[in-house]
Amino acid sequence: MKPLQTPNAVVMVRPHHFVSNPQTMQDNAYQVAADSQHASQLAYQEVSRVAQTLSEAGVTVHLFEDQSQLTPDSVFPNNWFSTHGDGQLLIYPMYAPNRRMERRSDVIDLFKNQYQVESITDLSRLADSELFLEGTGSMVMDHIHKVVYAVESKRTCAKLVAQVCKQLGYEPVVFNAYDDQGVAVYHTNVLMCVASEFVMICLDMVPNEQRAALEQRFAQQNKPVIALTQAQIAQFCGNALELQGHDGRLLALSQTAYDALSEAQKDVIERSAKLMPMAIPTLEAAGGSIRCMLGGVHLQKR
Repeated sequence: MKPLQTPNAVVMVRPHHFVSNPQTMQDNAYQVAADSQHASQLAYQEVSRVAQTLSEAGVTVHLFEDQSQLTPDSVFPNNWFSTHGDGQLLIYPMYAPNRRMERRSDVIDLFKNQYQVESITDLSRLADSELFLEGTGSMVMDHIHKVVYAVESKRTCAKLVAQVCKQLGYEPVVFNAYDDQGVAVYHTNVLMCVASEFVMICLDMVPNEQRAALEQRFAQQNKPVIALTQAQIAQFCGNALELQGHDGRLLALSQTAYDALSEAQKDVIERSAKLMPMAIPTLEAAGGSIRCMLGGVHLQKR
C-alpha cells in the first residue's frame, strides 16, 4: 500500500507553446504576462528539469507533451483531475473556457492501464451551469484524516466541495481567505499545504472566527503549523507537495518558495521530509508553482 498522504507518482505536462493565460489573469493576483518564444522555451526547460529531478529522487513521473497553442495552462494538470487510493478518478469543471480543453484521454488511459481504477466520475459538464471546482487547486486534501480544505471562490463552489466529499467519504472544511487587498484567494493550494506531519498555511488571510476553528482542528490532529506570511504566500511558499521518493518523504517546492522560508520553518519541515527546491521562474509568472504542476497519483498499481 502507498502512504496515504504522499504519492510516489505524478502526472506532468510539458508545454511547447507556453504563455500566461489571459483568461485567468483577472482573478489570479500572482500572475503576470509572459508571452514570447523565449518564455515558451524556458517553460519547456523548466518542466524538463523538474521531471528529471523528481525521477532521480525516486518519484515516478508520467510526462505528457502538449503541442497545442489552445491550452496555455496545461502545465498545471492538478486542476482537471484527482485520483484516490480507493480507485476513484474524478474529473472537474474548470472556470476558464480554455482550461476545459486540458482534459486528456491519454492521461485517463494511462490510469486505466497501469493503475487500479474502480470508477470515473466526470463532473466537467457542470461548468456549463457555471459551477466550478478545480481539483486539488480548489481542494487541499488531508488523506490521513479524511478532510478536504477549500477556500470558497468563483473557482471553488462550496456545494460541489460537499458533493465530492460525500462521494469520497471526507469531511469538507470550507472557509474564506483574502489577500491584503481584500481579494479572495482563487485556489486553496496557494494558501496551504498539508503534509503527513505538518501543515503550512497563512492564517492571517483567514477571517478570525474561521481561523480559530482551523487552529483548533490542526491542534487536535497534533500537526505542527508552519505559519506563513502573506509575503511568503506571494513567493509560493504554500504551493508545495509532499511526495514519496527512494529515501522517504520529500517536499517539492520552487526555489522561489525555498528562498522565502525562514531557517526555523525549514527545520520543522526537514524533521519529516527532505526539502527539494526547483527553479521555475517562467512558470511562476503564469501564477502557479510546483504544486500546480504535479497531478498526484494516489491509485494502486495494477
